[in-house]
Formats: sequence, structure tokens, C-alpha cells
Amino acid sequence: MGPRGEPQGLEEHWHQRIFVNRSLALGKIRCFGFDMDYTLAAYKSPAYEMLAFELLLERLVSIGYPHEILRYTYDPAFPTRGLVFDSLYGNLLKVDAHGNVLLGAHGFSFLSEAEMGSFYPSKFIQRDDLKRFHVLNTLFNLPETYLYACLVDFFSGCSRYTNPFQDVTDAMDNVHHSGCLKEKTLEDLEKYVERDVRIPVLLGKMKEVGKVFLATNSSYNYTDAIMTYLFGIGEAEAPARPWRSYFDLIVVDTQKPRFFAEGTVLRQVNTDSGKLRVGTYMGPHQHCAVYSGGSSDMVCELLGVRGKDILYIGDHIFGDILKSKKRQGWRTCLVVPELSRELGIWAREKDQMEELKRLDIHLADLYQHTDGSSYGLQLINSTKREIQRVTRALDLCYSAMGSLFRCGFRQTLFSSQLMRYADLYMAICLNFPRHPLSSLYRAAPELMPHESAVVQERTGLDPASCLLFCSQRADGKETEEDQEGCMEAD
Repeated sequence: MGPRGEPQGLEEHWHQRIFVNRSLALGKIRCFGFDMDYTLAAYKSPAYEMLAFELLLERLVSIGYPHEILRYTYDPAFPTRGLVFDSLYGNLLKVDAHGNVLLGAHGFSFLSEAEMGSFYPSKFIQRDDLKRFHVLNTLFNLPETYLYACLVDFFSGCSRYTNPFQDVTDAMDNVHHSGCLKEKTLEDLEKYVERDVRIPVLLGKMKEVGKVFLATNSSYNYTDAIMTYLFGIGEAEAPARPWRSYFDLIVVDTQKPRFFAEGTVLRQVNTDSGKLRVGTYMGPHQHCAVYSGGSSDMVCELLGVRGKDILYIGDHIFGDILKSKKRQGWRTCLVVPELSRELGIWAREKDQMEELKRLDIHLADLYQHTDGSSYGLQLINSTKREIQRVTRALDLCYSAMGSLFRCGFRQTLFSSQLMRYADLYMAICLNFPRHPLSSLYRAAPELMPHESAVVQERTGLDPASCLLFCSQRADGKETEEDQEGCMEAD
């Protein structure tokens, strides 16, 4: 999509486009902020997820799990981000923004409508029950998501063990906080981390028009090793300047999302040793200095900018985007690495999407015009089964758990959060240099259902079908019958 939101033609690769939820004048941005992991540092998939999965299995075995679980290997074709783990029943669920269940799996077995009804009688979950339902939204969660499926599959029918959630959570904390994942990554950076010579170019251009900062949860030593690799320091083609000179401010150990709330003590980092200097840092901002902890308020104060002046670019829908938008009013850009592949499938499977649209409108028409006779109900049920079949076939084009963004025409929880909190989104952060940094990214105008109905009536579509179709689709407020269209048929 071009800087003003208009199509650029198929010659522009999907992964090079920038997509717009809310209009943003880039020329008004005074400060650009970046996360590091999965944003500037793109980890190679599935190699990185495989490494994390193996370390998780080893950790579980070390605390007493059977060695037999080591037979599982990470399969990137199964998990997708944004699933919800139900720790009570061990189910992985795909839900929409309102808690309606779109798809469910117990281990590697997908739930039928009857099974879904027995677990969730209203096909609905209370997402605010955080002790039971756990959203797996981040790219770091992909190995964890697959591990839940493996453990539920392994222990199915075993009465001695029921709930793996706490053990897996502890294993995740251990793998990340003990440093073993980072150590393995640093041992073979070429295998696990993408390097792109355009990163210094991007940061250099941004620094010409504004200020640039880095805010990462990683430690300084790990950040320095990754950034040194990304900039090719020590190699012939590397830029002559050190990587820290591309940033006006560098903050490590940020503990996001806490960073966007009360934050932590701000301390200065000794870049020679990687150790923290004693005491809270209270002085003025020092160019190229590295700090640990702090908060988003401190970033604004040190750089002399306000919330709307900042465009923050990250990959974490909760830790980077949602909190920075809700608490600070920063402008936001979400990096979604899966976007390139999802767009390719969306374009390739357009015939299935058209078929699904035709069936959906036909179902709405049947509800509008049938008289409740047995024959009419048969037509409705037959159409619903066909919608289920096409929806599942389309899901399987993406992964076993379907698309990150939707189930048929229904948007997922991840999709709704992206649209609500990310002003811009793209597959990689390196898409910015394709357009001037003074560009206006313009969102397409949105119509409410009653406004859409007028437009559709004037274009000659059946007003009754359009009205029903619009009322079901608006804000995910589908009827119960429509919800069933996304479930797997018995």
C-alpha cells in the first residue's frame, strides 16, 4: 500500500507494503522508537522456534517429566499466534474479540461441535478469567503453544497429570531468564538471526529527520552482541560508525509492559563491562549513553518529546503496542512477520474467499425468506455445513490452527487488537525507506453498517440480504447460527 493508502499494483511485493489503520503524517513524527527482538533483530523461523522448543523440553525433563516427551519435534505447520490456552481443560482455542470460540483443539485433535458444546455451552469464554485463560500472542509464544499441544497429546487418558500450564510457564521463564536461549543464539548468530544491510540505512535516514531510541527487554550484553552482528561491525562492508551512534537513547532491561506504566529505577550501564552503575541516574541525557530500566515517561523527558511526537515500532501486540497506545498515546507500528505469507495465501485462495462470501450471503437470504418448513431448515443446515467445509479448507491453507487474522470471515482476537491499537502494520520494519519520511499514510474511510446498506442498495444488491449480512458482521456481532459456521462440522 502506498503512503496515501492506495494500491500500488501486484508488482510491489506483499512484504514491502505498509498497511494503515489510522492516518498518520510521518512528517509530524519527531521521534522514532524501536524494539529489538523480532523487530530490528528478525529471528529466523522455524530454526529459532525449534531451538526454544528443544530447550523447553529439556527443562521439563530436568524437573521430572518423562524422557519420552523428547520424541516430539517442533512442527511450524501446527501453531499460530493469538491462541488462548484453557488451563482447565487443556484446550487451545481461537477466539474473537468478544470471547466467541471460533476453533478448538485438544492436543492435536480438533474439537467437534458436540465436544465444543460440552466444554463451552455458549461457545463463549470469559477472557477476563486470567487464571484460566492465557493468551499466547507473541512470537516467543509459538514454541510454548506447540508444547501445550504436545503435552496434552502425551498425557491424554493419563490420570496422574492434568494441567501442564504452570510447569510450562516456569520452563519458559527459565529458558528466557537463565540465559540459555540467548547463549545458544549467540553461539550461531548466522543460523538464528537475519542480517540486513538496510538497517543502518533506515536508522540513518530517521536520525536525519528526528530522534531515534531503542527500548528492549534484553540485557545490554545480549543487545550489544546482536546489534554488533546486525551492523556487521568488524567486517569490510560494515558502516564506519559504532551501532550506538545511530540512536539518541538506548534503554535495556525495560521490563515491558511495566515500562509503559510505573517503570523501574533508571540506572546507567557501563558499556565496557555491561554492569550497572550504582544508584539511580538523575542527570541530563547523555548522547549514546545506555540506560537500564526506567519508564516511557523518562524517555519522553530525556528526549524532550510528547506522546504524539513518538512513533514506536515493535512486534509485541501487548507489551509494545497496546500499552504504549493506551497509557502514553504514542503512535504505533506493529511488525507482523507472518503478514507476507498470509497475504500470499489470501491472494492465492481468493476463489475460496469468494465462495465463502457467496455462501454467507445465500445463508442470510435463506434466513430472510424461508418459512420455517422442514425443507427450508434442510437448506439452511446444508448451507451451514458447506460454510464449515470451505472455512476449514481455507484455514488449512495457513496452518493446522488457521490464519493469524481470521477464521473464515470472522476476525480473531489478534486481528481486532491489531486494528484497534496499531496505527500502522507491516511484515518487516525495513519497509519505511521505500517511502519518504514525510509521507502521509492515509487510512481508508470506514462505513457503519447502516451506511453500507445505503451504498449496497444503490449498487443494486438485495437490500434485505445486505442488511442482514451487515448487521451480523459489524464489530463481530454475529448470530449464534453464524458463529457455528466457523466450527468444524461433526
